[in-house]
Amino acid sequence: MIKRLSSVLGLAIALGLTAHSPAPSQTGPEDWENPAALSSGTEAPRAAFVPFPDAAAALRTPPKESPRYRSLNGVWKFRWSPRPADRPLDFWKPAADVSAWADTPVPSNWMLQGYDYPVYVNIPYEFALNPKPPFVPHDRNPVGSYRRTFTVPAEWAGMNVTLHFGAVKSFFYAWVNGEKLGFSKDSKTPAEWNITRFLKPGENVLAVEVYRWSDGSYLECQDFWRLAGIERDVYLIAAPPVHIRDFEVRAGLDAAYGNGRLDVTAEVVGRAATDRAIGTVALTLFDPSGKKVLSARKPAVGPDDAGTPRVRFEANLAAVRRWSAETPDLYRLVLELGYGDGRILEAVTSRIGFRTSEIKDGRLLVNGVPVLLKGVNRHEHDPLTGHVISEASMRQDIELMKRSNINAVRTCHYPDDPRWYELCDEYGLYLVDEANIESHGMGYGPASLAKDPAWGPAHLDRVRRMVERDKNHPSIIVWSLGNEAGDGVNFEEAYRWLKKRDPSRPVQYERAGLRAHTDIYCPMYASIEEMLKYAATRKDRPLIQCEYAHSMGNSTGNLQDYWDAIESHDQLQGGFIWDWVDQGFAAETPAGAFYWKFGGDFGPADVPSDQNFCCNGLVAPDRTPHPALYEVKKVYQSVKFVGADPAAGAVELRNRYAFTPLDRFDLDWELSASGVRMAGGTVPRPAVAPGAAKVVRLPLPKLPPQAGTEYFLNVSLRTREAGPGLPKGHVVAAEQLPFQASAAGPVSAASAPGAPESALPALTVDDGPRFLRVSGDGFAVRFDRLTGALDSFVHGDRELLAAGIEPNFWRAPTDNDFGNQMPRRLAFWRQASRYRELRSVAAAAEGPGRIAVTVAYALGNGVTQTLVYGIRGDARVVVAAKLAVPAGSKLPDLPRVGLKLALPPAFDRVLWYGRGPFESYRDRKTAAFVGLHETTAGEPFPYVSPQEYGNRTDARWVALRDDGGRGLLVLGDPLLEFSAHPHWPEDLTQESRGSKHPPDVTVRDFVCLTLDHAQMGVGGDDSWGARVHPEYTLPAKDYAYTFVLRPLRPGEDPAAAARVAR
Repeated sequence: MIKRLSSVLGLAIALGLTAHSPAPSQTGPEDWENPAALSSGTEAPRAAFVPFPDAAAALRTPPKESPRYRSLNGVWKFRWSPRPADRPLDFWKPAADVSAWADTPVPSNWMLQGYDYPVYVNIPYEFALNPKPPFVPHDRNPVGSYRRTFTVPAEWAGMNVTLHFGAVKSFFYAWVNGEKLGFSKDSKTPAEWNITRFLKPGENVLAVEVYRWSDGSYLECQDFWRLAGIERDVYLIAAPPVHIRDFEVRAGLDAAYGNGRLDVTAEVVGRAATDRAIGTVALTLFDPSGKKVLSARKPAVGPDDAGTPRVRFEANLAAVRRWSAETPDLYRLVLELGYGDGRILEAVTSRIGFRTSEIKDGRLLVNGVPVLLKGVNRHEHDPLTGHVISEASMRQDIELMKRSNINAVRTCHYPDDPRWYELCDEYGLYLVDEANIESHGMGYGPASLAKDPAWGPAHLDRVRRMVERDKNHPSIIVWSLGNEAGDGVNFEEAYRWLKKRDPSRPVQYERAGLRAHTDIYCPMYASIEEMLKYAATRKDRPLIQCEYAHSMGNSTGNLQDYWDAIESHDQLQGGFIWDWVDQGFAAETPAGAFYWKFGGDFGPADVPSDQNFCCNGLVAPDRTPHPALYEVKKVYQSVKFVGADPAAGAVELRNRYAFTPLDRFDLDWELSASGVRMAGGTVPRPAVAPGAAKVVRLPLPKLPPQAGTEYFLNVSLRTREAGPGLPKGHVVAAEQLPFQASAAGPVSAASAPGAPESALPALTVDDGPRFLRVSGDGFAVRFDRLTGALDSFVHGDRELLAAGIEPNFWRAPTDNDFGNQMPRRLAFWRQASRYRELRSVAAAAEGPGRIAVTVAYALGNGVTQTLVYGIRGDARVVVAAKLAVPAGSKLPDLPRVGLKLALPPAFDRVLWYGRGPFESYRDRKTAAFVGLHETTAGEPFPYVSPQEYGNRTDARWVALRDDGGRGLLVLGDPLLEFSAHPHWPEDLTQESRGSKHPPDVTVRDFVCLTLDHAQMGVGGDDSWGARVHPEYTLPAKDYAYTFVLRPLRPGEDPAAAARVAR
């Protein structure tokens, strides 16, 4: 991500990372400091697959249960050394005694097993203030030494055995039985060695030496936790001497996009003892229902002087079921290698999808149809195991994404675990697969490694390894050359190689901008204005933001505005939100309070860190959705509902799916009056084709208009049947349409009394030197003459307030606020809230049963706040607030305009009629429908670091009650915003971003209630400078607003009381 460079003061002291000279004992460069040395002894990269004995086994057996697969995951012996010079030198020898070493799980990151510590920084290298590639520290470069034993199944006798490491960070050597296999340094793609000749009967010894940093680390400067270890599966696979080393599948479509074109190439290696002809390769293809639709057989010829032979199959299939994210139809391909006499050597299998991905007429097409990528960026992160990701976690991510209308993922910024791609094929997600290249810490200028030809082979190798491993997955519709690694000759060459190697997919690279070596213009954090300018001037390629809508903390504002622009221009085809999951680690305080650790929470006090900048997710580390995810689901939905004539029940459905007709869903509708359901029904299977629109007529009842009542028509589409990632009955799209205004129009809460004015009971005023008290029939309110606060509201025998009403213009800064310097820019309003000057408190009679108490404050710079409390004999208090700002003032925008007060802790049941049920803000409320909602004042804090939270917008009224229903009702005039939780804004305010965790925040023993005329939006274009969009800010000007306070008796219905009070 393009973000500010963090301060790394103390980095050299913290990690001792200043030595960069090669080891004196080495005459040449170390393997781990030599960018020209990419790997040693490894097999050529290949597709991810496991061999089986025959086709029947391949079809019925999961890969990890194949008899030709043996996992080496589990408990290994381990020793950690702080630097290479301290590492055990001979541990790889079989005779070496490692029995006293510790046990450690594999895969794992050793920092999460009690050794070393994680470091989080964004842009800089964690090991050098002044990077000097290819050198890394020698005096502080931890080394992990691993040992385990294994046996080879007897039935593998005579077979080739390959040792597979799925991912090791960042460099490692490997030995088997004391024989050095070699080394590898791309930490996110596999390394494989043929170890057949090193094996022996019985127990074998495997040793691995892992270096935390290497020259490869200069290409792995991604914005995530900097960890090390064996991060993915380790296993053995067995294959006969003659076997299928690799295969490639291209399953495309004809020019009309209706019929399938299958092109399969199998690479067969090895030779028979006496004959060049080694048998045949048989291809079988099964359709998604399991029906065999293709069989073919070709001879396999042994290698000769021309090189390795490739057996190729080509076929056309009529009317195939096409793969897309909406229709993830997969075929099953089986390749079986055997002799002519019928003996089977092995079989391999893969699920494949027929689809195309191309740029045509400046647009990205899948299967010939333009698609919108409603995407997220996803780092591999687990709150307990770091970069070791379980299949259960992958499925959880995918199912949450599918249920949130997310259809695309960018594998930022490296190839993911191979299982991820299989699941995306299965569930249906479009993928931008990204090479493990980021050298952000070198900058984009002359020092960029992209411009240095000496680093060219390393760039190309990482692209090649990604492509060869992942080439057969239909979910991958775009290749990405890397991220934030500058631009230059190395990416130009990688692009040329990749376009020749795989012409079936577009290739993108963000730093290429509009140059020739990217097929997609994929900027990051482009503004809406920049996008619209591009759409107006460029038609040669689509704009798809590789990163946008930075979702750090309380963020993701104005997302609907982005998509209003995207959906109105052909060349704008979506983007990938940054990002999916907060990268926090589970932790507890000594007192047992749970929280998420982020940057700076590990290691010495001066460890380099970008604090909580690793926590930008739509979901928490445990995948609990943040409130913004609901907004994403709403904005990303593929069906639009337009009220053609709501009063007549006419609603237009606009189907923006690319491939899905709406008859796969049922249309539900509900008509509500002031939050109460009046009628509802279902229209089954609305017939609207992809890309089409249709007006549907709903059988709405005739409802007589009622004064003070507002009507809404809620419509939604839900699945008729379960589908990939979506349960039956899941709502995929919804909208709320204003149905019918009250015939009498809206009624002011302030001007519509609960009882006729002549019938209001009498009031008495007790004006003392410290307190001004107004009493009525069964209630009393009190004002403190020292502060001006209405600090007591007694109804019956119950005090309704725990702290008085005070002006409040401050909100606890969000992560975005810190990024745009809001605490400094808007500091005046924080001081105005804290240090206001009371000018006067005065009471005056306004008529029978009506007393007005006026409280005036001076806030500085000529700004004044006046509060007029209209106390009524029926126990209502009408609060009229006016903020006056001098004309021509240069004061900054306001964070909020409102008041704060506190209620006793028993009044923690919150019921309101307004937008909900989750929190909402001016620029993030599309998904929050108006209705009756409830929560508690103790709802969990949703973010990893303290900040503003819990706001609700467009509330008509809110009630806070105890278990018996007694409490306080607040009515907007007509609307208000509120929050209710156990924290004052100052409690949640940090002096710098990421300096606190939730357990550090004071928890009050009362309910803190903020009542706002308005609060500015949360923003979300980025978190390092972008401000809230102007239309969602609060300029420094005059504001006036009114609301009503009204006690609730035990068991009283707040909704009914609200109607009466109006």
